[in-house]
Amino acid sequence: MKIKFLGHAAVLVELKEKNLLIDPFISDNPACPIKLSDLPKIHYILVTHGHADHLGDTIKITKANGSTVIANFELCSYIARHGISTHPMHIGGKYAFDFGTVKLTPAVHGSSLIEGDLPVYAGNPCGFLIEAEGKKIYHAGDTGLTKDMELLAKENVDVAMLPIGGNFVMDMWDAVEAVKMIKPKVVVPIHYNTWPVISADPEKFAKEVQKTGVKCVIMKPGDVMEI
Repeated sequence: MKIKFLGHAAVLVELKEKNLLIDPFISDNPACPIKLSDLPKIHYILVTHGHADHLGDTIKITKANGSTVIANFELCSYIARHGISTHPMHIGGKYAFDFGTVKLTPAVHGSSLIEGDLPVYAGNPCGFLIEAEGKKIYHAGDTGLTKDMELLAKENVDVAMLPIGGNFVMDMWDAVEAVKMIKPKVVVPIHYNTWPVISADPEKFAKEVQKTGVKCVIMKPGDVMEI
């Protein structure tokens, strides 16, 4: 399994036979090092919530690849209007796909789409616990710190991707507390420094994480981790 960080919260997971793309904010992402045309065949797109910096290029990519979108029921209902395949789920739900399992985890945030000048409700935000090829990945999505994260300790997470940018999500100090609760083998900071309002120092975060005994890997946009 290969994990490629595409900047902000966008992550490409390459399995032996399937490719998963989480929160595909690519075209308008100032931190993303690739173009849509650089993507491999995408089989599934997982969207944590409806905000534009996470829904991103979902519809374009899905139409080009025949992908299936995995997201909450309301967001899938909105996306399905474009004639694309969806698999709706909700918080706490788990489903076995042809690549492995996906479970939706709680996220403390909002979720909306903009139509005209007004936000439109897009269901509950979530994180994803993905199990495939004998490994577990937790992508927290946009969230504040929550005690629910303690439940993830029993999952033996291999890689946890946690936001650290503050303002809209956890800051680095709350993310360190999340690491203590989740107890992953490796943590990767995401959702920071895309814009000044979510600026954070990943090196400082890494030093604090190391005190917990968990390995922190700082991935620059374009970096690949094999697990």
